[in-house]
Amino acid sequence: MPAATPNHPVPVLETARLWLRGYHPDDLPAFVAMFQNPDFYRYLTGKPLGEEDVWVAIMRSAGHWVLKGFGFWAVEEKATGHFIGSIGFVDRKRDIVPPIGDAPEIGWLLDPAVHGQGLATEAVQAVIAWGDKHFQGARTVCLMDPDNEASRRLAEKFGYREYARTTYHDEPALLLERPAQSESQKA
Repeated sequence: MPAATPNHPVPVLETARLWLRGYHPDDLPAFVAMFQNPDFYRYLTGKPLGEEDVWVAIMRSAGHWVLKGFGFWAVEEKATGHFIGSIGFVDRKRDIVPPIGDAPEIGWLLDPAVHGQGLATEAVQAVIAWGDKHFQGARTVCLMDPDNEASRRLAEKFGYREYARTTYHDEPALLLERPAQSESQKA
């Protein structure tokens, strides 16, 4: 079982088929390969990313955990030990209207090779459960490309609802929110 260490302050979450853990340097080649696949980057960056940019994303996530106490987890498939994506919460201080404010922003990225297996649902469920405890049921949001129907369906499965259509970095964007969860709603 992967474990959090003093050098890796990321808590480890376990689902039936996944480990959600801090990034390892050896996740880089698989993540770079994902960012070369148009089915992976289409709704994210719109273009492939190279090793330098992907490494910066990994380092940003590691720093997020240190500074904010939350961030993205690396998603590892238990059966194979393969890195298959990333999921978690961020506070990106986005310059967007309407502003996100202090609401934690959830996001997920999985290798298209594992789409359709329910792994995203499994990972999102674990991360939302962690978030409900960590953020004490506070409102969370997500930002996505309005054309990303699969991602939108997944968000809606977990109670996220559209609250704004906007632009971000000159591209159309959809903002969804999951309202604050009371103790009775979480049970």
